[in-house]
Amino acid sequence: MTIVEKILARASGLSSVKAGDVVEPQVDLAMSHENAALVINQFDEIYRGTPLAAKIWDPDRIAIIFDHRVPAESWKTANNQKKIRQFVGAQGIKKFHEIRGDEGGICHQILPENGYVLPGSVVLGTDSHTTSHGALGAFAMGIGATEMASVWALGVALNVVVPATIKVNVEGTLPRRVYAKDIILHLIGRISANGATFKVLEFHGSTIARMSMSERLTLCNMAVEAGATSGIVPADQETLNYLKEEAGVQDRLSTFNADADAVYEKTVELNVAELVPQIACPHTVDNVKSVREVTGRKLDQIVIGSCTNGRFDDLEIAADILNGGKVAHGVRLLVFPASGRIYQRAMDAGVLQTLARSGAVIMNPGCGCCLGVHQGALADGEVALATTNRNFKGRMGNPQAEVYLCSPATAAVSALTGCITDPQKGGN
Repeated sequence: MTIVEKILARASGLSSVKAGDVVEPQVDLAMSHENAALVINQFDEIYRGTPLAAKIWDPDRIAIIFDHRVPAESWKTANNQKKIRQFVGAQGIKKFHEIRGDEGGICHQILPENGYVLPGSVVLGTDSHTTSHGALGAFAMGIGATEMASVWALGVALNVVVPATIKVNVEGTLPRRVYAKDIILHLIGRISANGATFKVLEFHGSTIARMSMSERLTLCNMAVEAGATSGIVPADQETLNYLKEEAGVQDRLSTFNADADAVYEKTVELNVAELVPQIACPHTVDNVKSVREVTGRKLDQIVIGSCTNGRFDDLEIAADILNGGKVAHGVRLLVFPASGRIYQRAMDAGVLQTLARSGAVIMNPGCGCCLGVHQGALADGEVALATTNRNFKGRMGNPQAEVYLCSPATAAVSALTGCITDPQKGGN
């Protein structure tokens, strides 16, 4: 079996499963953000008047994080957040992350750094980028509000079709200023935005083995941009070290891999030794080119952050490039750390000071700019360069604007010049 087949077999109480089987696995963690208000509505509507309505299945296995519109930008959002707070209190949900500077942040960063996701677990979230958590060796999948309501009531995922798996084997030493973001953009450009639809991307190879958890999270975060149900990296010593040292997990953990005779739909081989910085051009994530092909495109706004590239190493890369330089006049640089913990670490290390002195505006952790609902919206005809994960029309708030996607290094170097610039050619 593949890794995901092993996880789903265990969670479903079966000795084995294969692609195409329909299973109902026990859920280890169910996550929502502000759209928990929708889940609450569905939960109340479906289970009202039944014994299931009084109490959710297991409050210790539910996590709710405010991150999309923080602080609230409207009375409607504020009312929804109030509704969720009341539900959380009534149900005794402890994994609740408020709008706070010490423990708040983007859901896909909060879960790993707090040790909520463990290898071999089943993680469901009402957000498509729940695929991120496969970086820890879990089966992680996005679902809708109605599906989540049934998870809250029953603790199982209903009618899950076991997905086929594509093996992605990545070899080679990454060149200077080429990162995991460049790898995943290159992969999506190669297989297309629907090249892994309803499938799993299972990452292997010496390049993956050398990656930090931050880099693995970037890969799995954007697996969904190839249509994947889930992305996954086999849990290894890096996984265990991260969970113990960064997330404070004290439980004894185990790792496992796919069987030697696991059945894959296909294998994609990537040699990244000569990969150059990549960029996704408007208006699709698979419209990928090398940065050098679009060098010189004038920019109005640059965004560094998000659940894709808002971790400490991402901010540090940008600060090292911007150190002593200034953001070009006529361009705005917005920086969104992925969590309060990362914000504080970057502040203590002087990273935020370096970015701010260069002309960057440091924002609170959140998702608003990425999906164009809160902070950093674009005007008609403006062009943005972002370390986020989507660039379809209107993604950052205006269908009359253009969004390019890149790594933090490309974003930082381009901030110095005011136009798209190859990080291997410019910057400190």
